[in-house]
Amino acid sequence: MALLELFPNYIWNLSVAIALESGGRVGEIVDMCQPIRDAAANGADAGTPAFMAQWVAMADKLIGLAAEDEARGRGFSAAAKLDRAALYLITAERMQGHGHPGRKETYAKALATFDKATLLGKANRERVEIPLETGTMPALWTRAPGEGPHPAVVYCNGLDSCKELLFWSWLPDALARRGISTLCVDQPGSGEALRLQNLSVDPHSEHWASKAVDWLEIQPDVDAKRIGMTGISLGGHFAPRAVAFEPRFASGAVWGANHNWAEVQQKRLRREGENPVPHYWAHVMWAFGATDMEDFHAKSAAMTLDGVMQRITVPFLVTHGEKDRQIALDYAHQAYDQLTSSPQRELKIFTPREGGVEHVGADNMAYGRDYIADWFADTLGGHTA
Repeated sequence: MALLELFPNYIWNLSVAIALESGGRVGEIVDMCQPIRDAAANGADAGTPAFMAQWVAMADKLIGLAAEDEARGRGFSAAAKLDRAALYLITAERMQGHGHPGRKETYAKALATFDKATLLGKANRERVEIPLETGTMPALWTRAPGEGPHPAVVYCNGLDSCKELLFWSWLPDALARRGISTLCVDQPGSGEALRLQNLSVDPHSEHWASKAVDWLEIQPDVDAKRIGMTGISLGGHFAPRAVAFEPRFASGAVWGANHNWAEVQQKRLRREGENPVPHYWAHVMWAFGATDMEDFHAKSAAMTLDGVMQRITVPFLVTHGEKDRQIALDYAHQAYDQLTSSPQRELKIFTPREGGVEHVGADNMAYGRDYIADWFADTLGGHTA
């Protein structure tokens, strides 16, 4: 398996791969990317306004086509187009630097389009808000079918994802088929929490993850004794940290190990490994609420799981792609080796034999999605067939 390489730089190709894995259509993506291939030749940061213009134009076309469907009473067809439009808008917005002209408006349009797709398509995703000490944590709630109470999993973002992309990873769908509900969260430093409430990253993820558990415990269709936690990309720091310090979690997993992200930042300063988004340093300073690079490194110094993994006393799964170009495979082995108190630990490395070898399976998310879903079915009491 390999990443689709339409552009001469990794970051743009990663965005395209995420869009494809999230439900984008190949023909539409080719139409958006073909006119801007030359723009990517000058590096990941240059040309991002052209990227946004093309992807927003396709989204606007889909919104118009969806309106024609809706006028004929064809809500499901309209919803399918609106879902892709929202995906393309989110992809376009994610590629821009903080404060870029049109970014705020593009994000607002993406949220409105996603909400309309949810309504017309009767999608299994309800927008909820989890109270925090300051502000709220917007989330998407996907329910397992049938009478409960069901197990549930808290699913958190990485550095630059959002709850909609979590939903489109189709892990909530895979878990629902196995009898498990999912709460996809825009935790502080990501998604709406960052963009609309200016809530910065909290390296001590148990602070907000515990609030998610509080919310789940009062849901009548949730079994409070069977709550798990997972995260994607930088969620590979947040999820283990939360499971280590919040005793109500019964199981955990990571989609991509992120054992020592503070150390990764030093490597990125030396240009070792790939960045996940353009305008990287501006993005991390925004996400952490940092005034400058020195402040950022101070605020991210706690982003290591050394001394934390040993505190995990429940089943825990570490997954990683063998050819991850962002986060070295060594970090997966470090995380697994330090799970010394877990009664059931597992390390799964995705290899070229199956796929999912790139960062969080950007080349093929199917294997990570199914493996993690089966893990929670086994450890929380769902079903795998």
